[in-house]
Amino acid sequence: MAEFETIAVRTQLERTQFQEHSTPMYLTSSYIFEDSEDMRASFAEEKERNIYSRYSNPNTSEFIDKVVQMEGAEDGFAFATGMAAVFSTLAALLESGDHVVSSRSVFGSTHGLFTKYFPKWNISHDYFDVNAPEDIESLIKPETKIVFAESPTNPGVDILDLELLGNVARKHDLILIIDNCFATPYIQNPIKYGADLVIHSATKLMDGQGRVLGGITVGNLELIREIYLFSRNTGPALSPFNAWVLSKSLETLAIRLEKHCENALKVAEFLESIPEVETVKYPFLKTHPQYEVAKKQMRLGGNVVAFQIKGGLEAGRKFIDSLEMCSRSANLGDTRTIVTHPASTTHSKLSEVELEAVGISESLVRISVGLEHVEDIISDLKKALQE
Repeated sequence: MAEFETIAVRTQLERTQFQEHSTPMYLTSSYIFEDSEDMRASFAEEKERNIYSRYSNPNTSEFIDKVVQMEGAEDGFAFATGMAAVFSTLAALLESGDHVVSSRSVFGSTHGLFTKYFPKWNISHDYFDVNAPEDIESLIKPETKIVFAESPTNPGVDILDLELLGNVARKHDLILIIDNCFATPYIQNPIKYGADLVIHSATKLMDGQGRVLGGITVGNLELIREIYLFSRNTGPALSPFNAWVLSKSLETLAIRLEKHCENALKVAEFLESIPEVETVKYPFLKTHPQYEVAKKQMRLGGNVVAFQIKGGLEAGRKFIDSLEMCSRSANLGDTRTIVTHPASTTHSKLSEVELEAVGISESLVRISVGLEHVEDIISDLKKALQE
């Protein structure tokens, strides 16, 4: 099998009669059939072909094929957004009465699915603490179907032992789903450790330039089939244009991430060195509580750094308002360094108790470290922190 970078660059659709070097965009909603029998056989899935771009499209297929190979998966389906991927994956596999065990530290919108929407369909959940994964088995019930986790987590950058999760899921015959957004397939491959499905918000590092929305789930062939059938009927499909952009973006994923992670480690080391910062969390800092686990399952530490400023909420606001170069945005994984205050933005729907339970304080700041020169990033952070 080819190496990661070669897969990213050389996995392409077959060339058309025009012999293009770069894959063209297939901006079409539908496709034609030779005759009535061709149409019947296609809808009966006796033929593998494009029918309608809500089901499949050449550009989407190329993007899926790349991620499937990168993650060591069997199949995949692409979505309009990362949250469409999370929702559709869970909704396709869960039934009324089912139960989910999830890490407490999940993205705010994922938390909203578990607490606000799934209860409408009699789907329950229990959370385990990322610092006490040994509690997972005590939460498993006869009706438990799925174990769900992010690693690294958003926004606290905690690390979960994927091998431990894989062992628990196998022991209890559960489906293990890992949100691998912060790591990407270049840094971490959860399927190697027992994950059945891996989810990505392609909006983030996969695109890497803050241009388009997208999501993808890859993994076990039979499970992806269920997700495909659900999505074919509910319609959360990725647009062909966005799929084309994302497939091109993957060509540079490895080289971008090398620089992102190099910059992020230097930023984390800087933040640890100054008195204005109370704590810093980055997977490849030796002070990270799950450092050894991170080193075991991750190639690099990722581009996200979380830290707490001394002085609480007001100090945090002053810091964010004092930034000159770094962007104030709720996105991450961009070429540009982005600073976010999770408690008032991405996780603002959580109660004070819920925020405390997942380790999100009012002074927590998340930095998505970009590709600017690292000294310029550090200079902007230092000035804003010390004003």
